[in-house]
Amino acid sequence: MLSKSINFYLKWLACGVTLSGALCTSLRIDPLNIYLLNAGAVLYLAWGYRIREWNLVAINSGLLIIYLYGLYLS
Repeated sequence: MLSKSINFYLKWLACGVTLSGALCTSLRIDPLNIYLLNAGAVLYLAWGYRIREWNLVAINSGLLIIYLYGLYLS
């Protein structure tokens, strides 16, 4: 049985995926960086919704739109 809640794992998975996307951006690994940043935004969006933190939902919704537009352009 898991001793931590799903929110704990969701939060840290989102952190790792987002940091991986930032690393890929700094190393100019395109379009993998955009895929990872999109995935991180989705994970943080889900986590923000689960914990009812509406500022996280708002910012990650905005980031997701921006990243999807970047993916569309690539």
